[in-house]
Amino acid sequence: MLPRLFVDTPLAELHPHSDTDVAGPIELVLPAGAARHVQVLRLQPGAALNLFDGSGFDWQAEVLRMGRSEVVVQLHSRQLVHRELAHAVRLCVVMPANDRMDGVIEKATELGAAAVQPLMSERSVLRLAGERAEKKQAHWQGVAVAACEQSGRSVLPRVEAVSPLQQWLKSLPPVTAQQRRWLLSPTAARPLRELAAAQPEATSTLVLSGPEGGLSPAEEQAARDHGFEAVQLGPRILRADTAPLAVLGWLALQSV
Repeated sequence: MLPRLFVDTPLAELHPHSDTDVAGPIELVLPAGAARHVQVLRLQPGAALNLFDGSGFDWQAEVLRMGRSEVVVQLHSRQLVHRELAHAVRLCVVMPANDRMDGVIEKATELGAAAVQPLMSERSVLRLAGERAEKKQAHWQGVAVAACEQSGRSVLPRVEAVSPLQQWLKSLPPVTAQQRRWLLSPTAARPLRELAAAQPEATSTLVLSGPEGGLSPAEEQAARDHGFEAVQLGPRILRADTAPLAVLGWLALQSV
């Protein structure tokens, strides 16, 4: 399998009028991150690789020149790659402790999430603000990039800025018939399959998952006030980093 690398350069702007072959040779100096990856892989001039910029295309390319820090490639053709879910799913997760959020981001990307919203609630152990929150967001976006490279996705999911739950809820627009909003709760009466079947017209889903110990009663009520419907995932109590991925995996299988 060819090496597959993300580049934070809008490749389509280099040749925006063709969905297949590139008209004439196009050379590109790889951004620093992708160049380091090529060097770590010990690729040599003439080696083939695939590039993607998050726009939905894979670009076939070839290494032309290798310098001490600069890597130049030539783009040959591009192909539209469709590996996204039929319905956009946004995971809204109260951040678990002990760096388990890295795993949530990685697996959510592999399973097809369109975005991940890290949240803080009353019972949160992990609390982030200011520069520390910005650094974590950038780190998690990098985790999503690596998961895209591995899983074959050509659309990069967004990792949103860390937000307090109540503030984030107030920022949401009114719910529409096209959007499902699910609140994961072990005490909910309706199972996932039943709730999904009752909303066949929806084209996107927000999944809100709380911390270990769950959301407070006031937070659950605030979520309901903003259009979230409580849903339960069965008789077992799932950890904060397991429950949202279980829902996402179930939704991903509906798209197969």
